[in-house]
Amino acid sequence: MSGAVDLSALKERAQAAPAGPPTANGVSAAPAAVVAVTEANFEAEVLARSTQVPVVVELVAASMPATAVFSATLDSLAAAGNGSWVLARVNVDSDPRIAQAFGVQALPAVVAVAAGRPLADFDGDEPQLGQWIDAVLQATAGKLSGPQQSEGEPEAEEPEDPRFVAAETALSEGDLAGAEAAYQVILDAEPANAQALGAIRQVRFIARVQDLDPDAVARADAEPADVAAQLDAADMDLYSQQPEAAFARLIETIRRTAGDERNAARTRLLELFELFDPADPIVIAARRKLASALY
Repeated sequence: MSGAVDLSALKERAQAAPAGPPTANGVSAAPAAVVAVTEANFEAEVLARSTQVPVVVELVAASMPATAVFSATLDSLAAAGNGSWVLARVNVDSDPRIAQAFGVQALPAVVAVAAGRPLADFDGDEPQLGQWIDAVLQATAGKLSGPQQSEGEPEAEEPEDPRFVAAETALSEGDLAGAEAAYQVILDAEPANAQALGAIRQVRFIARVQDLDPDAVARADAEPADVAAQLDAADMDLYSQQPEAAFARLIETIRRTAGDERNAARTRLLELFELFDPADPIVIAARRKLASALY
């Protein structure tokens, strides 16, 4: 995709729309490196922000589970990028005109935007995402203003931690086992390292769900008493950008089971909670429902 794509119409609609908080569309709870984008905040979160750092726009659709294949990997890569680029996730089911503006013909679609204009789109398989993002960063190096700082605040560069570099390299190459091992080395030395802990949870989730049967949800719906099927379906729900559905499925499983089956469902639910900010309203609501189901 060339920079000739005109995004001005979206800018005009964003200026005309009332401001409001974005809704969460992603697997993780929208840290600074990941934002949920709608027409209302497209100008600020994509066009304006792309003058500072590259913005990778991911177009997904909850109605198409295949679009979720890239999401968990992109979340991990964005978190590991430490602000060098931003992931902007668009739900085309609710904001189809953004996809139209980019000229997207099929999903999943991932587009890099820099200086307010599309730079390149991704045309490859999920394991190649890290290499593509590295190429985008190289192409834009020194050409954008970088993150804004307060007036008079000196710009400070933190040296890269070689341990994280090793983990991120493995992740960008699709070596999930190598990435998990590298993050584990960090955690063994620093058990409270929040960045490594969050990253390893994401990697483990990706590893668990990447080979799930696409029909996992349908199978679980057809066999509600099959707890293993419910665990797989909950993972697929979350992978498909439907966290509330994933949580509700597991809470209902906890409500109607006992013993080891209940423990298995509860353990899986707590693992999924760990992929989110504890303060996320979706998690808070689900924890209340979990307490009700347990007691």
